[in-house]
Amino acid sequence: MLIRFNVKNFLSFSEREDGKSEEFSMIAGKVRSKKEHIYADDKIKLLKFAAVYGANAAGKSNIVKALAFMRRIVLFGLPEGYMDKYCKVNDDNRDKESYFELELMLGNKYYAYGFEVILNKGKFISEWLIELTSDNREKMVFSRDIAKGTYEFGGQVNIKGLVEKLHVYAEDIQEDDSALLLSIMNQNKKTLYQQFEHAAIFRNVYMWMKNSLDINYPDRPISNYSYMAETENVEEICRIIAAFGTGITDFQMVEIPVEKVLGHMPKRVQEKLLADIEKKVSDMKNDEEINGLGIIMRSQRDFFILSIDKDENVICKTIKFSHGKKNILFDLSEESDGTVRVLDLLEVLLSGEGKTYVIDELDRCLHPSLTYKFVDTFLELAAQKDIQLIVTTHESRLMDFDLLRRDEIWFVNKRKSGESDIYSLEEYNARFDQKIDKAYLEGRYGGVPIFSTVFPIKEV
Repeated sequence: MLIRFNVKNFLSFSEREDGKSEEFSMIAGKVRSKKEHIYADDKIKLLKFAAVYGANAAGKSNIVKALAFMRRIVLFGLPEGYMDKYCKVNDDNRDKESYFELELMLGNKYYAYGFEVILNKGKFISEWLIELTSDNREKMVFSRDIAKGTYEFGGQVNIKGLVEKLHVYAEDIQEDDSALLLSIMNQNKKTLYQQFEHAAIFRNVYMWMKNSLDINYPDRPISNYSYMAETENVEEICRIIAAFGTGITDFQMVEIPVEKVLGHMPKRVQEKLLADIEKKVSDMKNDEEINGLGIIMRSQRDFFILSIDKDENVICKTIKFSHGKKNILFDLSEESDGTVRVLDLLEVLLSGEGKTYVIDELDRCLHPSLTYKFVDTFLELAAQKDIQLIVTTHESRLMDFDLLRRDEIWFVNKRKSGESDIYSLEEYNARFDQKIDKAYLEGRYGGVPIFSTVFPIKEV
């Protein structure tokens, strides 16, 4: 689960007046109500939900982009266009380091992983992985001062046999300012992890970013609908769908001609898709059963599953929906934007343990009442499992103390200089019965647009 995220000198985030990075936290505050909204053990209390508010261009989406940027660097390296992602508000930021750090709960332990990088030059300056303890003592797992070419290992990985191997990997990139050790430790290291269980921390942090941190943007589908393709509990899914007022009463997986799907694709894409399926079949030749092997294809308005039957024939299926009469089926492309959005969001409600979902513009295409109901439903389900949802939104109806805790409400505000600040409602001494949504719209907490006169009155 996510504990905290810190960022500095990225997009609209420069640094605070004290020179520190901007901080977004899922650590529960002093609120005593709605204890079912938090994960709690004898060491830490973490929120399962947070809503981030802010005017257009205030920078709330930049929190999402910063998280995604850090994840992208660790998994795949510096992305295209990275050189101009520093905060351009101040010219001095061009040659300053950008700072990214995640604090995570993995199992029953807590870790901080981060790095500094000068984006304009594509040079990493430092990298670290620290185990955090409840008595505020930090146990260094590894630390690199890349600029000086030095590194150090400690804590759980400082054991005979393992630490010698780690020194070899670190020496290979000792003077390489374009590589992160965490990334290197997750490339062809299967034998190492089999031999040394204490090395698993490198894999666990990496895999959390890869599989558990699920980041979603408003212009991309959230779900690939695999929950519909794989589940046996069709009645439960239909019950949840119906509860959101979509009118859908049932859905079916329907087989359609492969040519109908591939015919709309460029030949180059067709060939790659079929080659991928053939490779999967080839890789599984030694298995007793390849029936059911497939690839899920999802666009904004279409959904297809290409699978292999027992005779190695390619089969194509799609989802179709019933609205009352079961003999009349509708394609996904025939459903409204709001219904498609609800179907996307269902994955969050049906997800298993351990995921942290981040959704930019949760309320896109949704009626305010639907947005409210979705969050209410999530909080009800999240009380039974360890899952987190972080959203950006304009929907002020969520600022309801019958629904949320004060520490679940965050704001992003843009200074006159153009830099963004992140802060929680917990930082304000608001009365518990304060009409927060009204105060927010009046600009009490920042995060709302400040309009100037569009057509100035001409002096006569």
